Amino acid sequence: MSLKSPATPAPPTSSPPTPAPATPPATRRRGAELERALLDAAWAELEDKGYDGLTYEGVAERAATSRAVVYRRWPTKPELTRAAIAHGGAAEEYEPIDTGSLRGDLIELLTWANNTRVRIGFIASTRLAGYFAETGTALGDLRTAFVGSREPRTEPIYRNAAARGEIDLDHLTPRIKTVAFDLVRAELLMTLKPLPAETIESIVDEVAVPLLTRQPAQVTREDVRRR
Repeated sequence: MSLKSPATPAPPTSSPPTPAPATPPATRRRGAELERALLDAAWAELEDKGYDGLTYEGVAERAATSRAVVYRRWPTKPELTRAAIAHGGAAEEYEPIDTGSLRGDLIELLTWANNTRVRIGFIASTRLAGYFAETGTALGDLRTAFVGSREPRTEPIYRNAAARGEIDLDHLTPRIKTVAFDLVRAELLMTLKPLPAETIESIVDEVAVPLLTRQPAQVTREDVRRR
């Protein structure tokens, strides 16, 4: 009787699974990174729920942190709201404009504002009534927080136009400097929709450029005597 050799085990058909790499520990956010996340969350809460629905818990949950972290930085809801609005203004993406003409620059600038400020106008008009009532302020006061300390975007445009000889900076009053933006802002707040291109061109051609380029009236002695 012959003896059989023991069967050789079959080789494995596949390699053993490779262990998953360990998940790196979460990096704790600090300083500017943490504050940016908090203000992004507060801005989103304002947009979704308005001032009356804004809570520290909601901001903390959206930012994946604790209520105490938010509260330590902004102890009151109005302070948190103003900080969120200022953050929203600082986050606007803007490239300096120089088309080679005052008219072209203003149309470009107002078109940019038209495309970026509708969302801001919606929040201000429909989401912040409670804030204005609680603080006794108005939209103009909040605009200061939104704009911050930066130079008005029209100022470089006016300096370039003066260098080209299109306008005289000494003849520009504060009202004339802001009239184009004032009209666009009024339209946005009334409709909560972007303005048609022809409306922007009408504001520039019929109001802004004529006022910016006008020469002050020359008053003679004869005119004074007639008065």
